[in-house]
Amino acid sequence: MTLTRAVTATAAPRPLVVPSRHRGRGWRAGLVAAAVIPLVFLAVFFAWPVATLIARGFVADGALDLTGFAEVFSRPRTWRIIGQTLAQATVGTALAVLAGVPGAYVLYRTSFAGRSLVRALVTVPFVLPTVVVGVAFRSLLAPAGPLGFLGLDESFAAIVLALVFFNYSVVVRTVGGMWARLDPRAEEAARTLGASPARAFATVTLPALAPAIASAASVVFLFCATAFGVVLILGGLRFGTIETEIWAQTTQFLDLRAAAVLSVVQLAVVAGALALAGRTRSARERALQLRAAYARPLDLRRDGLAAGVTAVVVLGLLLLPLANLAVRSLRTPGGWSLDNYRNLAAPTNALSVTVWEAMGNSLRVAVDATVLAVLLGVLVATVLAQRPRSVRGQRLVGLLDGLFMLPLGVSAVTVGFGFLITLNRPPLDLRSSLVLIPIAQAIVALPMVVRTVLPVLRAIDPRQREAAATLGAGPARVFATVDGPYLVRALGLAVGFAFAISLGEFGATSFLARPDRPTLPVVIFRLIGRPGAENFGMALAACVVLAVVTAGVMALAERLRVDRVGEW
Repeated sequence: MTLTRAVTATAAPRPLVVPSRHRGRGWRAGLVAAAVIPLVFLAVFFAWPVATLIARGFVADGALDLTGFAEVFSRPRTWRIIGQTLAQATVGTALAVLAGVPGAYVLYRTSFAGRSLVRALVTVPFVLPTVVVGVAFRSLLAPAGPLGFLGLDESFAAIVLALVFFNYSVVVRTVGGMWARLDPRAEEAARTLGASPARAFATVTLPALAPAIASAASVVFLFCATAFGVVLILGGLRFGTIETEIWAQTTQFLDLRAAAVLSVVQLAVVAGALALAGRTRSARERALQLRAAYARPLDLRRDGLAAGVTAVVVLGLLLLPLANLAVRSLRTPGGWSLDNYRNLAAPTNALSVTVWEAMGNSLRVAVDATVLAVLLGVLVATVLAQRPRSVRGQRLVGLLDGLFMLPLGVSAVTVGFGFLITLNRPPLDLRSSLVLIPIAQAIVALPMVVRTVLPVLRAIDPRQREAAATLGAGPARVFATVDGPYLVRALGLAVGFAFAISLGEFGATSFLARPDRPTLPVVIFRLIGRPGAENFGMALAACVVLAVVTAGVMALAERLRVDRVGEW
C-alpha cells in the first residue's frame, strides 16, 4: 500500500498524536525559508519603491514636514475625490453582488451543456486589460455608439457598469465555489416542512452562503476603490478617484507631497478592506470542505429567474461591449474590411514597433512574470496554510497574509514610478534591464496566485499530514505526498491568472516599458492618444487580439484545472 493510501486510511476521525521529531527543526526551517524568500522579494521590489515615493512627498530639505496634510485636506477637490471613490466602490460592489449571486447559482449549482465555456467567458472580463475595457465601453456608450442614446458617455454610471463588468466573476466564483458544496438536504428538508422556495433560500441557503458573499463583497470593494485605468478612460478627472488623483498629481502636476498624502488615504482604505476581507475569508474557509460538488440539471421552470438574470448580465453587460468592440474593429473609413488588422503588421508614425512585435514582447514578459509569481505564490500559500495552535503563531500568519495581499491595494502606477526612482542606481540599477517589467508584473499577479492556491491547501485535513508523519515520512515527503496532489489541482488556474494578468498589466508597465520594447497594452494606449481614424481602428483591432489571447489563456486554464476548490 502506497503512502498516500496509507495516509487516507490512517486519517481516523479522532486526532492523532504526532511525535515532535516528525514536525521538528527541518519542517520549521523549511517554513522559515518559504516565508523569508518572498518577504525579501516584496521588501526590495514593493515596500522599498513605495516607501521611497511616499517619503519624497513628506520630506522637505532632509527634514520631516507634515504640512502637506493640512494643505491637501483643505482642498474641496480632495473631499470630492474621496467621496467619489467611496460612492463608486459602494455602488459597484452592491450591483456586482446583486448580479453575481444568481450567476453563482446557475453556473455552480446547476449543470447544462456549455457550462465550462460560460464560466471561462465570465472570468475573462476580470483579467482583461483596463485599456481594452475602457475602449470597449467608450465605443459602446459614445454618441456614435449603439447605446449612445442613453447619454452615459463619461458618466458615473459608465464607470460603475465597467466596475461591475470587471468584478462580476469575483462574486460568481467566490460564492459559487461554496454553493456547489452546500449539502442540498438542508434546503430539501425545509421544503418538505412546507417552506416556499424563497423562504427556504432565505432561511437555510443564504445564511450558509453569508461568509462567501461577505468575502466577495469585501474583495470587490477593494478592487473598485483602487480601480485606475477604466476610471481614467471613462471618467477622466471629472469622476476621478484617489487612484487617478495620485497618478495626476504625480505625472501631471509633479506634486509628490499631495500624491503622498493621498497614498496614505488610499492605504487606510486598503487596510480596512483587507482586514474585512481576511475576516470574511477565514469564516468562509472554515465552512469549506473538500467534498464533491453538487449540481442538478438546469430546470427553467424552477430556475428561470436566476437563469434570466444571468443571461441578461452575461449577454448585455459582459458580451455586448466586447462584441461591439469586435464589430467596430472591422469598420474603416472606406467601409467594412480587415484593413485595421492588416495594419497591425506595419509600423506607423505613432509606433516604433508593429503591434505584432508588441504582442511578442507581451508574451515573453508574461512567461517570465508567471514563472516568478507562481514560484513565490506557492511558497507564500504553503506558509499561510499553516494552522498554529498558539495565539502568537495565528497572529503571525494573519500578519503575513495581510502583508502579501498589500500589492492588491497599492496603485501599480505607484509601484512603477517607485521603480524609476529607486532601482536606477547601484546596487540595483535595473531601470534599463529587461527583468524589471516581469518583476513588476509578478508583484501585481502574486496576490491572485496566493488566493487561488491557498484555499486548496487550507482545506486539506491536517490529520493526513499527521498520519504521514506518524508512518515515518519526513517533512519534504509529507509535503510532496499529501500537499502535492492538491497543489497540482490549483496550479493550472493559478498559472492562467498570472499569465493573463501579466498580459494586461498597464499601470506599472507604462512607466517601465522601453520605447523599442513596448507591451501591447502600452501600444494600445499610445494609439488611442493619437488622432486619426487609422490609429483608432488599429487600437480597436489590437484590443480584439489581446482579448482573444486572454480568453484563450483562461479557457485553457479552466480545462487544466483538476479540482474546483477555492475562491477561483
